[in-house]
Amino acid sequence: MLIEDGKIAAVGPGVSAGERCEVIDASGLIVAPGYVDVHVHGSAGHDTMDGTTEAIAGMAKFFATRGVTSFCPTTLTASREAIMASVKAVHECQQNPPEGARPLGVHLEGPYIEVGKKGAQPEQYVRPAEADEYREFFSLGNIKAITLAPEIEENKDLISFARSRGAAAVVGHSDASYEQLAEAVKLGLNHATHTFNQMGPLHHRKPGTVGGVLLLDEIYAEFIADGVHLHPAIVDLIVRLKGPDRAVAITDAISGAGMPDGEYELGGQKIVVKDGAVRLADGTLAGSCLTLDRAVRNIAKFTGRPVAECIRMATLTPARSIGVADRKGSLEPGKDADVVLLTPDLEVKATMVMGEVVYQA
Repeated sequence: MLIEDGKIAAVGPGVSAGERCEVIDASGLIVAPGYVDVHVHGSAGHDTMDGTTEAIAGMAKFFATRGVTSFCPTTLTASREAIMASVKAVHECQQNPPEGARPLGVHLEGPYIEVGKKGAQPEQYVRPAEADEYREFFSLGNIKAITLAPEIEENKDLISFARSRGAAAVVGHSDASYEQLAEAVKLGLNHATHTFNQMGPLHHRKPGTVGGVLLLDEIYAEFIADGVHLHPAIVDLIVRLKGPDRAVAITDAISGAGMPDGEYELGGQKIVVKDGAVRLADGTLAGSCLTLDRAVRNIAKFTGRPVAECIRMATLTPARSIGVADRKGSLEPGKDADVVLLTPDLEVKATMVMGEVVYQA
């Protein structure tokens, strides 16, 4: 593979390097596209809701060590001011990229959700969509996805609005019926947040939100393959039903990812990280400590799928799901030179962002 000026110039046998080229020998390694995490709240002690460029930069640096080359910092249900501060911080980091993984734009998770499916989202800030507010969230042009409950009447106009602004419209923290979800798909809804988690369940007479996510072909289905949020057999089920072109590996990681067990914060709430699980004081799951490289290894273990398919669910499929596959997610001429070098057992050896090596094991 030949890389010039941060882009992939050529791929395949017979590609020759000029005399002045730096040569990276990847013998014995897998050369893969850099991982793309479209739903992640934090890591290494940093949280998107810190609302600072330092937090986004800290996340970016950590993610590069796990093979992630681009990501969507993800907000939480919070006040208008707190969400907007985070949107602005991400925008600033997009204009002046930090070292490591590149922020692609914001995933707004809430605040327009179903209170009965709030999970770890702070209940006092849950509200129906209000056009003046969400227009401000979108005003910087950097919202890539918004998670909402489509069964709430006030939220329906937001679906087509988000799509018209180039963002994925995402069902999540929702108790929508199968029929309500099918109607939302007609409005443009095309994505689902952490499938099965905080979602109306599957029942043989009421397919519910989960049934709609699994069966409606237009929907990209995120899933958390940490072995805590979903049983390994359920990961296999999602991948079988959606296929590697619609199943999206995410981490939903919080500030405690990459850190020792202990107490951390998620949007101002105390959370406890213990034995690989993240919970509120009442025991509710509150994001994960998963990293995307481990997610890919787990998917391979849980599903028995070919390595290329497991990697696709963390690269090209998420890139497509938020509309950036023209430049991210695969190793093709003209695309950004975001590359990860992996051992045969899928451990990260090196990470390259825009043609620059940003991490080496």
